[in-house]
Parts: sequence; structure tokens; C-alpha cells
Amino acid sequence: MSLLTGEYRNTLDEKGRILFPAKLRSELSDTFLIVTQGIDACLWLYTPAEWDVFSSKIMESASPFNEKNRSVIRRIIAPAQEVEFDKAGRLSIPQTLRDFASLSKDCLILGNIKYFELWDAESYGRYLKQSEESFRDAAEELNNITF
Repeated sequence: MSLLTGEYRNTLDEKGRILFPAKLRSELSDTFLIVTQGIDACLWLYTPAEWDVFSSKIMESASPFNEKNRSVIRRIIAPAQEVEFDKAGRLSIPQTLRDFASLSKDCLILGNIKYFELWDAESYGRYLKQSEESFRDAAEELNNITF
């Protein structure tokens, strides 16, 4: 598998389908992705193998007797759904997940190596503006990384 990164703009059609970038799709060996709620008003999309690793780590470290753990399970694990690619390479995003991420016509797919994010384009623009200061602070903390 090569580098699964990049920023791709695509439109969501009236049936809730979005064309998944051919460049990314060609690197996937699966015919479906796992789609769930993300943290920043976006959706997270995982290959089945990455979802198994990610969800297992959450479930192994979470207790159903801990309120915060239950919240994470309910917000990330429970809403997850398998979504198959159609013959045209589109994913049909379930309505509940489209509503969660406020997806409208213009969308953005971000490749993050181990998973993808699906954003409403306008929401992502607002997110970038609102998070600029915290991004700079977080980047400053990575000062031990050298080239």
C-alpha cells in the first residue's frame, strides 16, 4: 500500500453518494470502508484492517463501567457502518452520518495514512480558521522532530 494522503474535493449527490478518489481507491484491496463519526464534525473512514486495529484498541482500553469510556464507544464504535463502493467508485454515506457531519454538496476527503476524513467543505474551512492558534501551539510542541 502506498501513501494514502492528499486533499480531494468532491460533491455529494442528491442520493448521498460521493465519488471516492481513484488515486486512493486504487491503493485499497477492499470493496468497502468502515465509516463512523469523527471528533471534529467530520466522518472517519477506515479500511477493514485499520478499523479492526483501531476499534480493538478502544475496546481493550475502555470499560463499560466508566462514563467517559461509554461516551467514546457510543460516539465512535456504535455508529460505525460498512459502506461498499459501487461500480462507479462511489460510497453511499448513511443519512445519520451525513447529518452528523452536516455534509452538503461540496465535500472534502483527507487522506491521513491510516484513515480518511470526510468533511463538508465549508465546515472544514471554518475548522481551519478556528483551530489556527491551537495548531501552532501543537506544532511548537513537536520541536524535537528534526530533519
